[in-house]
Amino acid sequence: MKVIEQFFIDGANFVWGTPLLLLLLGGGFFFMLYSRFLPFKYFGHGLQVLSGKYNNDKDQGEISHFQALSGHLAATIGMGNISGVAVAIATGGPGALFWMWVSAFLGMATKFFTCSLAVMYRGKDSNGDLQGGPMYVITEGLGEKWKPLAIFFCMAGFFGATPVFQANQIIAAVNQIVLLPAGIEESLSLNLMMGILLMMLTAAVIFGGITRIGLWAGRLVPSMVILYVLSVGAILVMNASNIIPSFVLIVTDAFSANAVLGGAVGAIILAGARRAAFSNEAGIGTAPMMHGATKTEEPIREGLVAMLGPAIDTLLVCTLTGLCILVTGVWESSTASGISLTLEAFQMSLPGIGPYILAICVLVFAFTTVVGLSYYGRKCLSFLIGAKYGWYFNYWYVGIIIIGSVATLQSVVSLVDMAYGLMAFPTMISAVLLAPKVMQAATKYFKSLEL
Repeated sequence: MKVIEQFFIDGANFVWGTPLLLLLLGGGFFFMLYSRFLPFKYFGHGLQVLSGKYNNDKDQGEISHFQALSGHLAATIGMGNISGVAVAIATGGPGALFWMWVSAFLGMATKFFTCSLAVMYRGKDSNGDLQGGPMYVITEGLGEKWKPLAIFFCMAGFFGATPVFQANQIIAAVNQIVLLPAGIEESLSLNLMMGILLMMLTAAVIFGGITRIGLWAGRLVPSMVILYVLSVGAILVMNASNIIPSFVLIVTDAFSANAVLGGAVGAIILAGARRAAFSNEAGIGTAPMMHGATKTEEPIREGLVAMLGPAIDTLLVCTLTGLCILVTGVWESSTASGISLTLEAFQMSLPGIGPYILAICVLVFAFTTVVGLSYYGRKCLSFLIGAKYGWYFNYWYVGIIIIGSVATLQSVVSLVDMAYGLMAFPTMISAVLLAPKVMQAATKYFKSLEL
Protein backbone atom coordinates (compact mmCIF):
# COMPACT_ATOMS: atom_id res chain seq x y z
CA MET A 1 0.00 0.00 0.00
CA LYS A 2 2.89 2.34 0.84
CA VAL A 3 4.41 1.72 -2.58
CA ILE A 4 1.15 2.65 -4.35
CA GLU A 5 0.74 5.75 -2.20
CA GLN A 6 4.29 6.91 -2.95
CA PHE A 7 3.70 6.31 -6.68
CA PHE A 8 0.69 8.64 -6.64
CA ILE A 9 2.58 11.26 -4.63
CA ASP A 10 5.58 11.19 -6.97
CA GLY A 11 3.29 11.20 -10.01
CA ALA A 12 1.34 14.23 -8.78
CA ASN A 13 4.53 16.15 -7.98
CA PHE A 14 5.94 15.34 -11.43
CA VAL A 15 2.80 16.37 -13.33
CA TRP A 16 2.36 19.56 -11.31
CA GLY A 17 5.72 20.95 -12.29
CA THR A 18 6.63 24.25 -13.88
CA PRO A 19 5.23 23.41 -17.37
CA LEU A 20 1.70 22.78 -16.07
CA LEU A 21 1.85 25.80 -13.78
CA LEU A 22 2.81 27.98 -16.71
CA LEU A 23 0.09 26.41 -18.85
CA LEU A 24 -2.72 27.04 -16.34
CA LEU A 25 -1.68 30.40 -14.94
CA GLY A 26 -0.01 31.61 -18.12
CA GLY A 27 -2.91 30.35 -20.23
CA GLY A 28 -5.43 32.14 -18.03
CA PHE A 29 -3.33 35.32 -18.25
CA PHE A 30 -3.26 34.95 -22.03
CA PHE A 31 -7.04 34.58 -22.20
CA MET A 32 -7.50 37.71 -20.07
CA LEU A 33 -5.24 39.82 -22.25
CA TYR A 34 -6.41 38.30 -25.53
CA SER A 35 -10.05 38.99 -24.67
CA ARG A 36 -9.10 42.52 -23.52
CA PHE A 37 -11.11 41.75 -20.35
CA LEU A 38 -14.26 41.99 -22.50
CA PRO A 39 -16.14 39.02 -20.89
CA PHE A 40 -15.77 40.65 -17.45
CA LYS A 41 -17.62 43.69 -18.78
CA TYR A 42 -20.65 41.48 -19.44
CA PHE A 43 -20.59 39.69 -16.09
CA GLY A 44 -24.06 41.07 -15.33
CA HIS A 45 -25.39 39.73 -18.62
CA GLY A 46 -24.16 36.30 -17.53
CA LEU A 47 -26.40 36.61 -14.45
CA GLN A 48 -29.35 37.42 -16.71
CA VAL A 49 -28.65 34.33 -18.79
CA LEU A 50 -28.41 32.26 -15.61
CA SER A 51 -31.79 33.55 -14.43
CA GLY A 52 -33.44 31.94 -17.45
CA LYS A 53 -34.15 35.13 -19.40
CA TYR A 54 -32.77 33.62 -22.61
CA ASN A 55 -33.91 30.01 -22.14
CA ASN A 56 -35.42 28.32 -25.18
CA ASP A 57 -36.65 24.74 -24.81
CA LYS A 58 -36.36 24.26 -28.57
CA ASP A 59 -32.57 24.70 -28.45
CA GLN A 60 -30.36 21.62 -28.60
CA GLY A 61 -29.08 20.28 -25.29
CA GLU A 62 -30.25 18.47 -22.16
CA ILE A 63 -30.19 20.93 -19.24
CA SER A 64 -30.76 24.63 -18.53
CA HIS A 65 -28.04 27.24 -17.91
CA PHE A 66 -28.85 27.15 -14.20
CA GLN A 67 -28.72 23.35 -14.05
CA ALA A 68 -25.41 23.32 -15.92
CA LEU A 69 -23.81 25.75 -13.46
CA SER A 70 -25.39 24.01 -10.46
CA GLY A 71 -24.32 20.62 -11.79
CA HIS A 72 -20.75 21.78 -12.20
CA LEU A 73 -20.75 23.55 -8.83
CA ALA A 74 -22.06 20.32 -7.34
CA ALA A 75 -18.89 18.66 -8.58
CA THR A 76 -16.61 21.50 -7.40
CA ILE A 77 -18.15 23.07 -4.27
CA GLY A 78 -17.38 20.30 -1.89
CA MET A 79 -14.34 18.94 -0.23
CA GLY A 80 -12.08 21.05 -2.42
CA ASN A 81 -13.54 24.14 -0.74
CA ILE A 82 -13.67 22.86 2.82
CA SER A 83 -10.97 20.23 3.07
CA GLY A 84 -8.85 21.30 0.06
CA VAL A 85 -8.36 24.85 1.37
CA ALA A 86 -7.31 23.45 4.73
CA VAL A 87 -4.80 21.18 2.96
CA ALA A 88 -3.44 24.21 1.04
CA ILE A 89 -2.96 26.28 4.21
CA ALA A 90 -1.49 23.34 6.16
CA THR A 91 1.04 22.60 3.41
CA GLY A 92 1.60 26.00 1.83
CA GLY A 93 0.72 28.51 4.54
CA PRO A 94 -1.76 31.43 4.38
CA GLY A 95 -0.11 32.73 1.19
CA ALA A 96 -1.51 29.75 -0.74
CA LEU A 97 -4.95 31.38 -0.46
CA PHE A 98 -3.68 34.47 -2.30
CA TRP A 99 -2.55 32.34 -5.22
CA MET A 100 -5.90 30.58 -5.16
CA TRP A 101 -7.46 34.03 -5.73
CA VAL A 102 -5.10 34.75 -8.60
CA SER A 103 -5.88 31.37 -10.11
CA ALA A 104 -9.62 32.05 -9.72
CA PHE A 105 -9.51 35.36 -11.64
CA LEU A 106 -7.44 33.74 -14.36
CA GLY A 107 -9.76 30.74 -14.18
CA MET A 108 -12.77 32.92 -14.96
CA ALA A 109 -11.16 33.90 -18.26
CA THR A 110 -10.22 30.27 -18.90
CA LYS A 111 -13.77 29.11 -18.18
CA PHE A 112 -15.16 31.64 -20.64
CA PHE A 113 -13.05 30.29 -23.48
CA THR A 114 -13.20 26.56 -22.70
CA CYS A 115 -16.96 26.49 -22.05
CA SER A 116 -17.79 28.67 -25.05
CA LEU A 117 -15.82 26.19 -27.15
CA ALA A 118 -17.75 23.29 -25.55
CA VAL A 119 -20.97 24.60 -27.10
CA MET A 120 -19.35 25.90 -30.28
CA TYR A 121 -17.80 22.54 -31.12
CA ARG A 122 -20.29 19.99 -29.88
CA GLY A 123 -20.01 16.64 -31.57
CA LYS A 124 -22.06 13.46 -31.82
CA ASP A 125 -21.24 10.31 -29.91
CA SER A 126 -21.52 6.79 -31.36
CA ASN A 127 -25.29 6.86 -30.69
CA GLY A 128 -25.70 10.08 -32.66
CA ASP A 129 -26.42 12.19 -29.55
CA LEU A 130 -24.99 15.71 -29.29
CA GLN A 131 -22.17 15.99 -26.72
CA GLY A 132 -19.75 18.64 -25.46
CA GLY A 133 -16.36 18.60 -23.80
CA PRO A 134 -12.64 18.98 -24.59
CA MET A 135 -12.56 15.69 -26.49
CA TYR A 136 -15.16 17.02 -28.95
CA VAL A 137 -13.59 20.48 -29.04
CA ILE A 138 -10.35 18.79 -30.12
CA THR A 139 -11.86 16.50 -32.78
CA GLU A 140 -14.47 18.95 -34.11
CA GLY A 141 -12.45 22.14 -33.78
CA LEU A 142 -8.91 20.98 -34.54
CA GLY A 143 -9.70 17.97 -36.73
CA GLU A 144 -9.35 14.19 -36.59
CA LYS A 145 -5.53 14.37 -36.77
CA TRP A 146 -5.68 15.69 -33.21
CA LYS A 147 -7.78 12.78 -31.96
CA PRO A 148 -4.88 11.20 -29.97
CA LEU A 149 -4.96 14.32 -27.79
CA ALA A 150 -8.68 13.78 -27.20
CA ILE A 151 -8.06 10.14 -26.30
CA PHE A 152 -5.34 11.20 -23.86
CA PHE A 153 -7.78 13.58 -22.17
CA CYS A 154 -10.42 10.89 -21.79
CA MET A 155 -7.97 8.34 -20.40
CA ALA A 156 -6.85 10.85 -17.76
CA GLY A 157 -10.48 11.85 -17.14
CA PHE A 158 -11.43 8.23 -16.50
CA PHE A 159 -9.21 8.25 -13.41
CA GLY A 160 -9.61 11.94 -12.55
CA ALA A 161 -13.39 11.76 -12.35
CA THR A 162 -13.35 9.45 -9.36
CA PRO A 163 -14.90 10.07 -5.95
CA VAL A 164 -12.01 8.70 -3.86
CA PHE A 165 -11.14 12.02 -2.18
CA GLN A 166 -14.78 12.86 -1.46
CA ALA A 167 -15.52 9.38 -0.12
CA ASN A 168 -12.42 9.53 2.08
CA GLN A 169 -13.38 12.86 3.60
CA ILE A 170 -17.06 11.97 4.05
CA ILE A 171 -15.97 8.99 6.14
CA ALA A 172 -13.47 11.18 8.04
CA ALA A 173 -16.17 13.77 8.76
CA VAL A 174 -18.67 11.19 10.04
CA ASN A 175 -15.99 9.60 12.23
CA GLN A 176 -14.79 12.86 13.77
CA ILE A 177 -18.05 14.79 14.04
CA VAL A 178 -20.64 12.11 14.77
CA LEU A 179 -19.13 8.79 15.86
CA LEU A 180 -16.10 9.79 17.95
CA PRO A 181 -18.09 12.13 20.26
CA ALA A 182 -20.52 9.24 20.73
CA GLY A 183 -17.67 7.02 21.93
CA ILE A 184 -17.41 4.95 18.75
CA GLU A 185 -13.80 4.45 17.66
CA GLU A 186 -12.79 4.50 14.01
CA SER A 187 -12.08 1.09 12.48
CA LEU A 188 -11.47 -0.41 9.06
CA SER A 189 -14.68 -2.45 9.20
CA LEU A 190 -16.76 0.58 10.18
CA ASN A 191 -15.23 2.69 7.38
CA LEU A 192 -15.98 -0.12 4.97
CA MET A 193 -19.63 -0.28 6.07
CA MET A 194 -20.01 3.48 5.61
CA GLY A 195 -18.34 3.20 2.20
CA ILE A 196 -20.88 0.56 1.14
CA LEU A 197 -23.76 2.78 2.30
CA LEU A 198 -22.35 5.76 0.38
CA MET A 199 -21.96 3.53 -2.67
CA MET A 200 -25.63 2.54 -2.52
CA LEU A 201 -26.83 6.15 -2.15
CA THR A 202 -24.65 7.28 -5.05
CA ALA A 203 -25.89 4.50 -7.30
CA ALA A 204 -29.50 5.51 -6.63
CA VAL A 205 -28.80 8.94 -8.15
CA ILE A 206 -26.22 8.49 -10.90
CA PHE A 207 -28.01 5.70 -12.70
CA GLY A 208 -30.73 8.25 -13.41
CA GLY A 209 -28.46 10.16 -15.81
CA ILE A 210 -27.65 13.83 -16.27
CA THR A 211 -31.27 14.98 -15.80
CA ARG A 212 -31.53 13.51 -12.32
CA ILE A 213 -28.05 14.81 -11.44
CA GLY A 214 -29.07 18.31 -12.59
CA LEU A 215 -32.27 18.20 -10.50
CA TRP A 216 -30.39 17.09 -7.39
CA ALA A 217 -27.74 19.74 -7.84
CA GLY A 218 -30.25 22.51 -8.47
CA ARG A 219 -32.05 21.70 -5.21
CA LEU A 220 -29.18 20.99 -2.84
CA VAL A 221 -26.24 23.19 -3.85
CA PRO A 222 -27.81 26.69 -3.45
CA SER A 223 -29.25 25.94 0.01
CA MET A 224 -26.00 24.44 1.29
CA VAL A 225 -23.96 27.38 -0.02
CA ILE A 226 -26.26 29.75 1.90
CA LEU A 227 -26.01 27.67 5.12
CA TYR A 228 -22.22 27.49 4.87
CA VAL A 229 -21.84 31.21 4.11
CA LEU A 230 -24.04 32.16 7.08
CA SER A 231 -22.16 29.81 9.44
CA VAL A 232 -18.73 31.07 8.45
CA GLY A 233 -20.09 34.61 8.55
CA ALA A 234 -20.99 34.06 12.21
CA ILE A 235 -17.46 32.79 12.93
CA LEU A 236 -15.96 35.84 11.24
CA VAL A 237 -18.18 38.18 13.29
CA MET A 238 -16.99 36.47 16.49
CA ASN A 239 -13.39 36.95 15.40
CA ALA A 240 -13.84 40.29 13.63
CA SER A 241 -10.66 41.79 15.06
CA ASN A 242 -8.59 39.14 13.27
CA ILE A 243 -10.08 39.59 9.79
CA ILE A 244 -7.89 42.46 8.57
CA PRO A 245 -4.68 40.94 10.05
CA SER A 246 -5.57 37.67 8.29
CA PHE A 247 -5.89 39.41 4.93
CA VAL A 248 -2.54 41.12 5.52
CA LEU A 249 -1.00 37.76 6.41
CA ILE A 250 -2.36 36.16 3.26
CA VAL A 251 -0.81 38.81 1.02
CA THR A 252 2.54 39.09 2.79
CA ASP A 253 2.99 35.33 3.12
CA ALA A 254 2.19 34.89 -0.57
CA PHE A 255 5.42 36.66 -1.47
CA SER A 256 7.63 35.80 1.49
CA ALA A 257 6.45 32.33 2.41
CA ASN A 258 7.92 32.76 5.85
CA ALA A 259 5.27 30.69 7.51
CA VAL A 260 6.20 27.42 5.82
CA LEU A 261 8.53 25.90 3.30
CA GLY A 262 11.43 28.09 4.25
CA GLY A 263 10.62 30.99 2.02
CA ALA A 264 10.01 28.92 -1.10
CA VAL A 265 7.62 31.28 -2.89
CA GLY A 266 7.39 28.98 -5.90
CA ALA A 267 6.16 26.19 -3.64
CA ILE A 268 3.48 28.47 -2.21
CA ILE A 269 2.27 29.41 -5.71
CA LEU A 270 2.19 25.74 -6.66
CA ALA A 271 0.21 24.80 -3.55
CA GLY A 272 -2.36 27.51 -4.27
CA ALA A 273 -2.62 26.67 -7.97
CA ARG A 274 -3.07 22.94 -7.29
CA ARG A 275 -5.81 23.47 -4.77
CA ALA A 276 -7.51 26.12 -6.95
CA ALA A 277 -7.51 23.68 -9.86
CA PHE A 278 -9.04 21.03 -7.63
CA SER A 279 -11.55 23.55 -6.31
CA ASN A 280 -12.88 25.27 -9.44
CA GLU A 281 -11.39 22.99 -12.13
CA ALA A 282 -10.67 25.89 -14.50
CA GLY A 283 -8.57 24.59 -17.37
CA ILE A 284 -8.98 20.96 -16.29
CA GLY A 285 -11.78 20.17 -18.73
CA THR A 286 -14.61 18.94 -16.53
CA ALA A 287 -16.65 22.15 -16.70
CA PRO A 288 -16.88 22.10 -20.54
CA MET A 289 -18.40 18.61 -20.36
CA MET A 290 -21.23 19.84 -18.12
CA HIS A 291 -21.74 23.21 -19.82
CA GLY A 292 -21.60 21.53 -23.22
CA ALA A 293 -24.92 19.83 -22.34
CA THR A 294 -26.75 23.17 -21.98
CA LYS A 295 -29.84 23.95 -24.06
CA THR A 296 -28.50 26.87 -26.09
CA GLU A 297 -27.45 27.75 -29.59
CA GLU A 298 -25.29 30.65 -28.43
CA PRO A 299 -21.83 29.54 -27.19
CA ILE A 300 -20.90 32.91 -25.68
CA ARG A 301 -23.87 32.88 -23.32
CA GLU A 302 -22.69 29.64 -21.78
CA GLY A 303 -19.14 30.97 -21.55
CA LEU A 304 -20.42 33.90 -19.49
CA VAL A 305 -22.42 31.60 -17.21
CA ALA A 306 -19.38 29.37 -16.73
CA MET A 307 -17.35 32.39 -15.55
CA LEU A 308 -19.57 32.56 -12.48
CA GLY A 309 -18.23 29.19 -11.32
CA PRO A 310 -14.76 30.28 -10.05
CA ALA A 311 -16.31 33.46 -8.59
CA ILE A 312 -18.71 31.45 -6.42
CA ASP A 313 -16.49 28.46 -5.85
CA THR A 314 -13.07 29.96 -5.11
CA LEU A 315 -13.48 33.70 -4.52
CA LEU A 316 -16.46 33.20 -2.20
CA VAL A 317 -16.55 29.73 -0.62
CA CYS A 318 -12.79 29.02 -0.52
CA THR A 319 -12.07 32.49 0.85
CA LEU A 320 -14.60 32.00 3.62
CA THR A 321 -13.07 28.65 4.56
CA GLY A 322 -9.56 30.10 4.54
CA LEU A 323 -10.55 33.08 6.70
CA CYS A 324 -12.36 30.76 9.10
CA ILE A 325 -9.13 28.79 9.62
CA LEU A 326 -6.94 31.89 9.88
CA VAL A 327 -9.03 34.13 12.17
CA THR A 328 -9.47 31.33 14.70
CA GLY A 329 -5.73 30.63 14.71
CA VAL A 330 -6.12 26.85 14.37
CA TRP A 331 -3.71 26.77 11.43
CA GLU A 332 -0.90 27.62 13.88
CA SER A 333 -2.03 25.68 16.94
CA SER A 334 -3.05 22.44 15.27
CA THR A 335 -1.21 19.70 13.43
CA ALA A 336 -4.40 18.60 11.68
CA SER A 337 -5.04 18.86 7.95
CA GLY A 338 -7.99 18.45 5.62
CA ILE A 339 -11.48 18.40 7.11
CA SER A 340 -10.04 18.02 10.62
CA LEU A 341 -8.51 21.51 10.53
CA THR A 342 -11.75 23.14 9.38
CA LEU A 343 -13.62 21.18 12.06
CA GLU A 344 -11.38 22.60 14.77
CA ALA A 345 -12.16 26.15 13.59
CA PHE A 346 -15.92 25.49 13.74
CA GLN A 347 -15.65 23.82 17.12
CA MET A 348 -13.65 26.71 18.57
CA SER A 349 -16.08 29.45 17.51
CA LEU A 350 -19.38 27.54 17.51
CA PRO A 351 -18.98 24.95 20.27
CA GLY A 352 -21.61 22.26 20.30
CA ILE A 353 -23.57 23.24 17.18
CA GLY A 354 -20.63 24.18 14.91
CA PRO A 355 -19.41 20.64 14.17
CA TYR A 356 -22.92 19.52 13.27
CA ILE A 357 -23.48 22.45 10.91
CA LEU A 358 -20.18 21.61 9.25
CA ALA A 359 -21.18 17.94 9.12
CA ILE A 360 -24.40 18.78 7.25
CA CYS A 361 -22.57 21.03 4.78
CA VAL A 362 -19.73 18.58 4.29
CA LEU A 363 -21.98 15.59 3.74
CA VAL A 364 -24.22 17.39 1.25
CA PHE A 365 -21.35 19.12 -0.57
CA ALA A 366 -19.32 15.95 -0.77
CA PHE A 367 -22.27 13.82 -1.84
CA THR A 368 -23.27 16.23 -4.62
CA THR A 369 -19.64 16.23 -5.73
CA VAL A 370 -19.63 12.44 -5.78
CA VAL A 371 -22.80 12.48 -7.87
CA GLY A 372 -21.61 15.20 -10.26
CA LEU A 373 -18.20 13.68 -11.00
CA SER A 374 -19.78 10.50 -12.32
CA TYR A 375 -21.11 12.34 -15.35
CA TYR A 376 -17.63 13.35 -16.47
CA GLY A 377 -16.12 9.90 -16.22
CA ARG A 378 -19.01 8.33 -18.11
CA LYS A 379 -18.60 10.80 -20.95
CA CYS A 380 -14.88 10.03 -21.14
CA LEU A 381 -15.47 6.29 -21.32
CA SER A 382 -18.25 6.77 -23.89
CA PHE A 383 -15.84 8.63 -26.13
CA LEU A 384 -13.19 5.92 -25.77
CA ILE A 385 -15.25 2.75 -26.30
CA GLY A 386 -18.68 3.91 -27.50
CA ALA A 387 -21.75 5.51 -25.93
CA LYS A 388 -23.62 2.23 -25.51
CA TYR A 389 -20.84 1.05 -23.19
CA GLY A 390 -20.51 4.34 -21.28
CA TRP A 391 -22.94 3.25 -18.59
CA TYR A 392 -20.44 0.63 -17.46
CA PHE A 393 -18.43 3.47 -15.95
CA ASN A 394 -21.09 3.83 -13.26
CA TYR A 395 -20.30 0.34 -11.97
CA TRP A 396 -16.58 1.16 -11.76
CA TYR A 397 -17.45 4.47 -10.18
CA VAL A 398 -19.59 3.19 -7.33
CA GLY A 399 -17.09 0.38 -6.71
CA ILE A 400 -14.09 2.69 -6.29
CA ILE A 401 -15.98 4.55 -3.54
CA ILE A 402 -15.06 1.59 -1.33
CA ILE A 403 -11.34 2.18 -2.02
CA GLY A 404 -11.67 5.87 -1.15
CA SER A 405 -13.40 5.07 2.13
CA VAL A 406 -10.44 3.05 3.46
CA ALA A 407 -7.44 4.72 1.72
CA THR A 408 -5.20 7.43 3.22
CA LEU A 409 -5.87 11.13 2.59
CA GLN A 410 -2.46 11.65 0.97
CA SER A 411 -2.92 8.85 -1.54
CA VAL A 412 -6.36 9.94 -2.76
CA VAL A 413 -5.34 13.62 -3.00
CA SER A 414 -2.27 12.68 -5.04
CA LEU A 415 -4.24 10.37 -7.37
CA VAL A 416 -6.76 13.08 -8.25
CA ASP A 417 -4.06 15.76 -8.52
CA MET A 418 -2.09 13.62 -10.99
CA ALA A 419 -5.11 12.86 -13.16
CA TYR A 420 -6.36 16.46 -13.13
CA GLY A 421 -2.94 17.70 -14.13
CA LEU A 422 -2.84 15.35 -17.12
CA MET A 423 -6.35 16.42 -18.19
CA ALA A 424 -5.28 20.07 -18.22
CA PHE A 425 -2.75 19.70 -21.05
CA PRO A 426 -5.23 18.74 -23.84
CA THR A 427 -7.85 21.17 -22.50
CA MET A 428 -5.58 24.21 -22.42
CA ILE A 429 -3.70 23.43 -25.64
CA SER A 430 -6.94 23.14 -27.64
CA ALA A 431 -8.42 26.26 -26.01
CA VAL A 432 -5.38 28.39 -26.82
CA LEU A 433 -5.33 27.20 -30.44
CA LEU A 434 -9.05 27.90 -30.90
CA ALA A 435 -9.14 31.17 -28.94
CA PRO A 436 -9.49 33.28 -32.15
CA LYS A 437 -12.75 31.45 -32.95
CA VAL A 438 -14.14 32.35 -29.54
CA MET A 439 -13.19 36.01 -29.87
CA GLN A 440 -14.79 36.22 -33.32
CA ALA A 441 -18.05 34.85 -31.89
CA ALA A 442 -17.79 37.00 -28.74
CA THR A 443 -17.23 40.23 -30.66
CA LYS A 444 -20.27 39.50 -32.83
CA TYR A 445 -22.46 38.54 -29.87
CA PHE A 446 -21.50 41.51 -27.69
CA LYS A 447 -22.15 43.91 -30.58
CA SER A 448 -25.64 42.42 -30.94
CA LEU A 449 -26.34 43.26 -27.28
CA GLU A 450 -25.57 46.93 -27.94
CA LEU A 451 -28.10 47.18 -30.78
